[in-house]
Amino acid sequence: MDTPDTQQIVKNAWKAFASRDPEQIAAAFTEDAVWIAPPGNATAKALGHTGHLLDRKTIAHFMAHEFQTLFVSNVELTFTGLVAEGSTAVLEHRLQATLANGRHYDNDYCFVIETRDGRIHRMREYMDTQRGFRCIFGELSPAA
Repeated sequence: MDTPDTQQIVKNAWKAFASRDPEQIAAAFTEDAVWIAPPGNATAKALGHTGHLLDRKTIAHFMAHEFQTLFVSNVELTFTGLVAEGSTAVLEHRLQATLANGRHYDNDYCFVIETRDGRIHRMREYMDTQRGFRCIFGELSPAA
């Protein structure tokens, strides 16, 4: 698959996320897709998740139902970079939002995304986990 197609697959997935439609979100991912997030990240902790590996069903549920329970308003997602070679893309974006607890969230993300058959097969997420924790929980220790 060529690079423009891979970039479009990624853009289409983020459009599906914005739709909040679980079927549309699930359709952006292969049946055996995985999203690997940093263990113990603040978003997962705030939502009561214990794992850091999301399967297709969990991805669709998280983006369609749980995301907006934490990031409740003023959600602004800005792509700062998207490059692809073959079936792999690297996406950088900044997420800002008002949280359910009234705090302001502002963090940068990087995703390494592998595609297969026109859909996302594997997505590895990188972020400043300490910054995310401070945005969500304040100055408490991540172990708290």
